[in-house]
Amino acid sequence: QVQLVESGGGLVQAGGSLRLSCAASGRIFTINTMGWYRQAPGKQREAVATITSDGMTNYRDSVKGRFTISRDNAKNTVYLQMNSLKPEDTAVYYCNADLKLVALGRVYNYWGQGTQVTVSS
Repeated sequence: QVQLVESGGGLVQAGGSLRLSCAASGRIFTINTMGWYRQAPGKQREAVATITSDGMTNYRDSVKGRFTISRDNAKNTVYLQMNSLKPEDTAVYYCNADLKLVALGRVYNYWGQGTQVTVSS
């Protein structure tokens, strides 16, 4: 059973920082792209940042220069360092991963349970 477990959310004042972590566990052969998504109340889930297995990153425009995604392949873990946080960053943040369970198997997509990030003004 594969699980993605997020941690690091919380309440922070505008201008502050938080670091999210997401660890994948279970019978995993390899993880391809990992990413962070967020969903604010009444809004659709949106991509925040993604990172491929060889380190290529992509960010949504509103977080460029403030957020940094990274990963530790040995630990099957992805991180999101969030600096200069704004009230509009408030949302539930979800970890996502494309992974294979066996060498020649298909790619499966998994989601974490989400962690709340609240930025007060």
